[in-house]
Amino acid sequence: MTPKEANIRSEFPLLREKIYGKYITYLDNGATTQKPRCVLQCIEEIYEHYNSNIHRGVHYLSNKCTDLFEQARHTIAEHLNAREDAEVIFTRGTTEAINLLAYSFGETFCKEGDEIIVSEMEHHANIVPWQMLCERKRMTLRVIPITDNGELVMESVEPMISERTRLIAVTHVSNVMGTINDVERIIKIAHSHNVPVLVDGAQSMPHVRIDVQAMDCDFLAFSGHKMYAPNGSGALYGKREYLDKMVPYHGGGEMIDHVSFKGTTYNVIPFKFEAGTPDYVSAIALAEAIRFMESLDMDYIMAHEQALVQYALHRMRSLEGMRIIGDAKYRSGAISFLVGKIHHYDMGMILDKMGIAVRTGHHCAQPLMERMGITGTVRASFGVYNTEEDVEALIKGIMKATAMLG
Repeated sequence: MTPKEANIRSEFPLLREKIYGKYITYLDNGATTQKPRCVLQCIEEIYEHYNSNIHRGVHYLSNKCTDLFEQARHTIAEHLNAREDAEVIFTRGTTEAINLLAYSFGETFCKEGDEIIVSEMEHHANIVPWQMLCERKRMTLRVIPITDNGELVMESVEPMISERTRLIAVTHVSNVMGTINDVERIIKIAHSHNVPVLVDGAQSMPHVRIDVQAMDCDFLAFSGHKMYAPNGSGALYGKREYLDKMVPYHGGGEMIDHVSFKGTTYNVIPFKFEAGTPDYVSAIALAEAIRFMESLDMDYIMAHEQALVQYALHRMRSLEGMRIIGDAKYRSGAISFLVGKIHHYDMGMILDKMGIAVRTGHHCAQPLMERMGITGTVRASFGVYNTEEDVEALIKGIMKATAMLG
């Protein structure tokens, strides 16, 4: 472990915890990351010193929290290189962001007979909301296939687009295989047909630098809890040209301009989509997590995690019976695997007793599991605080579990 790696790990109190008498080896970052001390302190400071409902108060505490909340929006917009702060809508995470878009975009731009395109490797959160839209509007959901290596069949994208295509929704990084998709190429193809694109950035925001203007995506959804921020935080980025036209998702306070029993007019963006009291503490802490990541340098994070994934793949492939699910040329964040005929759940349980936290199951990607001919995998997913020592602990754990379970 290098001095920098040791210093980064020291910022995460939970990594000093012991599980079954062993210091935890935390490799479940694709589900949620641990929180650095600065984020924990940020939450505590707000509740101890500034807590008050935002936007609707005239007193000091309300103004203070409102300023911090809107500064957080600015921090996120800058991190994404959005054109303006108003293009950032706070949500509880990727799932709510995609549901918001599926409803508001669908009600505004979609009609019976239209089509939405997704891919075969999507998380359920980027499948089910579009299925619901298609059921509601009598539309069709079309699916970009993947190869045996877990890569999109890029040649199939353009032929799938027709005059009925209203949106392409695709993940940037697979939450199961770590495949990095060429979303820039998909966006260029889509835009040549005047079709907007949503990028699911849940698994890419923690690992790679994202510039929404350079990428030219029309929408991007992400979750804070996968990037060292509190659970229940996240955002939807959207281009103003779409957000201005889209109808609201929720009704209530803050999203209104004027209410009467004769009718209601709506607020401007982003407030039009932020009905009710938001979790302003988590939003402010999300900005603190982004500042933490930026202090480490996103280029460092990318290089460190890419090297760690390659090291883990090298070590894992030397094990007898090892099957890596997905072998994309470009990948980040996660490795899913099976060993011999050992059930993924049994492997995960043995690893847990050794203090190694991984995830087992279908990872909310059942269509992908069906495509690969399996019911689930063991997934090791990495964060900035993981090291080669964590990989070696995983290797020893797999070897022990294999010896025990045959």
